[in-house]
Amino acid sequence: MQNEWAKKCLSFIDQSVSCYHAVETIEKMLIEKGYLELCEKDDWKIRPGEKYFVKRNDSSIIAFALPKGEIKGFHIVASHSDSPSFKVKTKPEMKAGDIYVKLNVEPYGGMIYATWFDRCLSVAGRIVCDEAGELKSRTVNIDEDLLVIPNVAIHMNREMNKELSYNPQTDLLPLISVDVAEEDEKVEKKEKKVKDAVLLQKLAVWAGVQTETILGSDLFLYVRERGKLAGAGKELMIAPRLDDLECVYASAQALLDACPKEYVSVCAVFDNEEVGSLTRQGAASTFLKDTLERLSEALGKKGSEYLRLLADSFLISADNAHALHPNHGEKADPVNKPMLNGGIVIKHHGGQKYTTDGYTEAVMKSLCREAEVPYQDYHNRSDIPGGSTLGNISGGQVSVPAVDIGLAQLAMHSAVETAGSKDIEYLIKALKVFYQK
Repeated sequence: MQNEWAKKCLSFIDQSVSCYHAVETIEKMLIEKGYLELCEKDDWKIRPGEKYFVKRNDSSIIAFALPKGEIKGFHIVASHSDSPSFKVKTKPEMKAGDIYVKLNVEPYGGMIYATWFDRCLSVAGRIVCDEAGELKSRTVNIDEDLLVIPNVAIHMNREMNKELSYNPQTDLLPLISVDVAEEDEKVEKKEKKVKDAVLLQKLAVWAGVQTETILGSDLFLYVRERGKLAGAGKELMIAPRLDDLECVYASAQALLDACPKEYVSVCAVFDNEEVGSLTRQGAASTFLKDTLERLSEALGKKGSEYLRLLADSFLISADNAHALHPNHGEKADPVNKPMLNGGIVIKHHGGQKYTTDGYTEAVMKSLCREAEVPYQDYHNRSDIPGGSTLGNISGGQVSVPAVDIGLAQLAMHSAVETAGSKDIEYLIKALKVFYQK
C-alpha cells in the first residue's frame, strides 16, 4: 500500500511525545519481536543468535541482534530520542494579572520560537515517585489540550512582529488556567493550595499516583497536533519531532526486519543530542562503549579481541538533513541541494561537524545501490555554519569508521516539521541491507 511506512512512522511519532515515551515505544516493539531486556546492574548472559536491549535513564536504549555463528564486528546505527522543546521548571506555576496561571518553562535545544505560539500544547515526560519507600520512575502524558502560548495582538506588537525576537522568560510562558471568580478572602488556605497546583494535580491523575508521592520530574511541552500525510499526492509528511524520530523509527524497524549474518546488528538511540550529548545517556557518554564491551565479554572475547572487532565495524549516524527550501533556495549550497523524496542524504562538512569521509561515503552509497534506493549529498553553504550530530560525538568513545546521513526535511526545529513520505521506506531498506550485510 502506498505510503504504508510513512503512516507507521507517523503513528510511532504520535506515541513518542517525549524522549521517555520514544524509548518506551521502541521497547514494546522489541519485546513483541522476542528481544530480551538486560540491566546494567546485572551480570549479562547472552547467546549467539539471540536478541537483547538495554536502557539507560529510560531515555536512551541500545538494542542488538547477534548472528548464530562467529562475529566479525558491529554494524551500528545511531539516532536520538529528544527534540527541541520547552522544559518545565520546578514549582512552575506563576500567577499573572490576578486571574491567569501560567507555567515557568525554559528552552531545551534550539527552537524556532515563533512556531510554538497559538497551538494546543500539553506536558509529557517522566515523574519519580516514592512508592512504599522505593523511588520509581513513571512515564506520564497529560493526554488533553492543556496549554497555549498566546501571541500578542498585531495592534500591540508591530515591532516585535517585524523582528521576530522573543524573550523566553517573558514571551514564551504557556497559559494553563484562568480563574474568573472574584477573590474571596474567606477561602481556606488548603483550597488555595489545590488551585495553585493545577499541573501537579493533572500529573497525579494521569499517572495514577498521589501528589505527595511525586518527588522529581523531567517534563516537557509537546504539540498536540498529530502527524499527517499532505500534498497533492500525499507526498509530504507533516508532524512534530520528525527530527529525529523519523530516523529512530527507521533504524528500529530495520533492526526488527533484518537477520544478521556475520556482524552484530546494533540500534543505538541516545538522549540529549539537542543540548550537546554531554550526559550519562548521551552520545558522548560511555553507554555505547560499555554495551559493546560487555557484549564482547559475555561472548568470551578478551583483551585485544574486542579492539579487533571494532576495527571491522561501521557506524551510521542517522539524523535528519536540510532540504532545499521552496521559498529560500539561496540558503542552500549552490550545487548540493537535497530534495524531499530524493532519497537518503549523505552529509559532509569540511570542518568535520559530520564524520563522513571519502571511504565512508562510498560505503553508504554502495549500501544504497544494493538496496536499490536513491541517495543525495548535503553540504552547508560555506558562509553558513551548520549544526553537529551524533557521529563525531560517539566516535570519542567508540572509534569506528562512520558516516553521517539523514532524510531531507523542511523547517528543522520548528514545532511542526515537513518531510517526504517516500524517504522513510528508502531508509528502512538501506539500513536493513546494512544490518544483514
